[in-house]
Amino acid sequence: MSSTATQITPEVVAEHGLSPEEYDRVLKAIGREPNLTELGIFSVMWSEHCSYKSSKIHLMKLPTKGPQVICGPGENAGVVDIGDGQAAIFKMESHNHPSYIEPYQGAATGVGGILRDVFTMGARPVANMNALRFGRPDHPKMKHLIAGVVHGIGGYGNCVGVPTVGGEVNFHPAYDGNILVNAMTVGVADTDKIFYSAASGVGNPIVYVGSKTGRDGIHGATMASADFGEDSEEKRPTVQVGDPFTEKLLIEACLELMASDAIVAIQDMGAAGLTSSSVEMASKGGVGLHLKMDDVPQRETGMTAYEMMLSESQERMLMVLKPGREAFAEGIFRKWELDFAVIGHVTDTGRMVLEHKGEIVCDIPLAPLADDAPLYDRPSMPKDAYKLWAKVEPLGETPESADIGADLVTLMGSPDIASRRWIWEQYDHMVGADTVQRPGGDAAVVRVHGSNKGIAISTDCTPRYCYADPYEGGKQAIAECYRNLSAVGSTPLAVTNCLNFANPQRPEIMAQLTGCLEGMGDACRALDFPIVSGNVSLYNESKATGGGSAILPTPAIGGIGLLADIDIMATVAFKDEGDAIWLIGGEGAHLGQSIWLREVAGREAGDAPPVDLAAERAHADMVRALVAEGTVNAVHDISDGGLLVTIAEMALAGGKGATLDAPLTTAAAFGEDQARYIVTAPAGADIPGATKIGTVGGDSVAGVALTTLRTAHEGFFPALMNNEL
Repeated sequence: MSSTATQITPEVVAEHGLSPEEYDRVLKAIGREPNLTELGIFSVMWSEHCSYKSSKIHLMKLPTKGPQVICGPGENAGVVDIGDGQAAIFKMESHNHPSYIEPYQGAATGVGGILRDVFTMGARPVANMNALRFGRPDHPKMKHLIAGVVHGIGGYGNCVGVPTVGGEVNFHPAYDGNILVNAMTVGVADTDKIFYSAASGVGNPIVYVGSKTGRDGIHGATMASADFGEDSEEKRPTVQVGDPFTEKLLIEACLELMASDAIVAIQDMGAAGLTSSSVEMASKGGVGLHLKMDDVPQRETGMTAYEMMLSESQERMLMVLKPGREAFAEGIFRKWELDFAVIGHVTDTGRMVLEHKGEIVCDIPLAPLADDAPLYDRPSMPKDAYKLWAKVEPLGETPESADIGADLVTLMGSPDIASRRWIWEQYDHMVGADTVQRPGGDAAVVRVHGSNKGIAISTDCTPRYCYADPYEGGKQAIAECYRNLSAVGSTPLAVTNCLNFANPQRPEIMAQLTGCLEGMGDACRALDFPIVSGNVSLYNESKATGGGSAILPTPAIGGIGLLADIDIMATVAFKDEGDAIWLIGGEGAHLGQSIWLREVAGREAGDAPPVDLAAERAHADMVRALVAEGTVNAVHDISDGGLLVTIAEMALAGGKGATLDAPLTTAAAFGEDQARYIVTAPAGADIPGATKIGTVGGDSVAGVALTTLRTAHEGFFPALMNNEL
């Protein structure tokens, strides 16, 4: 496929995901008809996945600054100060479309990509998290998808030697034809050794390192910017293939080179591969570049410039080096058995020039590719119209539970609450020996190596709330993450996100996106919890399931907090017989959109629970103070399933039951009112502003034996994966 031979027809333009109007913009930008290579470069850079053309104007409204923020959105990852001359560098990204097509490699390369985003900034990765969404457990494809995704995440993370310390999993029919795989990585770097991506220095060498380029992943970014048709299986060639062992070598080689003064700029090759990395580096630096495609390391014969520029082969980086440092850098990468090649240089032209086999195969201005990509303010349904469209039934009267204990057993074994042990046991969550709070609690905690500081990490989102009320759902996603970080005793620092929505060209979907973002923004401002990085994944819907089903709006939130001393940290497990159980935040009353309503009453109805941000802040402050003082010995925030599920989880974690002081109504037992926590403290301790509701002890909760609860809680995933459901 030559760069010039193929005629650019409307059909070719459409195959590249560009609208006729966008193609007209390409013609104006370059002043002539593009060749195929140039068209391909515009198509991936202007894809939804790379340009954020439907969301950017709304993302700009989010709060991104704070005294702790060293670098906000716009770089490979966000950077926050954690004291002592150190920074935490973190981000979350999606690999949804590839993971549905080829679950193992899709999930694995999602982990590889987010690891590169973090270590490209000079950080050593210390922890991975994930946020997963699957369809109905009994859907014929779902077991295959779950097994592939979980093994892909575990396989890559375990091999590369970074612990996977937690995450979240939800199930809903809306994800039958489009599962979500969001991966998050946290790393630690010295604040004076952070690397950025802006290229500079005319004449400086541009260097390619890592693995050779193949034909895998071509059009991956374009594929991820469209919904699934009935031919989703045919898109398997667009999925990249990862090699975690090479990634480990790449991490070590990059960090070794970063310890020197050789690097001017560095960028990983993620979506859109060599195209996006080179364009982003040059445009951020306001420079041009000249690349010789013959010098790109290739693992397949006869590759065209088009293929090399659009390949998404994994485990690759692009760097600008200081002049004269090429041999030094090459020595490091050869030592680690990685490819190293000088493939071009920085120019002052502001253009991307590609040379292949003695011919100029691309010569286009860089500014339109990055800075002048289309931006759309898509029509958005008004809130009242959205409510009508969403067809969320009013809650109405809900009968009292006939058997609170039986309902508790049902909930503890239900897909969204059941133990995730089967999943996290596939992950090496202890590699590196710095994991101090394992999966299963409110937040994971990882020690900052060589210190007693800890980084708390949580991923959160409740899509059913976001569907029923995007604004309150967006608020709640931030608030729950804030609660989880506070529950272990950490000070919440900042947020990354992965905004998963369906087709933005539908006004009802834009209503979900803008509503969620508005709620997230208000929550972040109220809680001093800025958003420093993130990713947008749109067109998450599928005709493959027969109805054009859109996913639930899923703005997944990844948050980190700082523990000054990991010895002063709370966990969810009940500690001692006779400890008093206290409720912070008042009795539950809200059953709308609750797990109880769905799993027991068989309804998805009512409003999402309202989020009082002042109460969230006040109660979180209170909890952190109680942990710091040593007043409480167990903490768990109340979320899915309400108060009684929270207490049951604490009881199972500690192997001790609970006696409650008074019978519970259905709403008090299972209501999902926000800004609430359960804490325990030794008998005789007083907790002003909290209500004592019971005592730790015995071998049951709400009259149900712990053994019965444990069987229900631990049974779902093994039964599902063993074909016993």
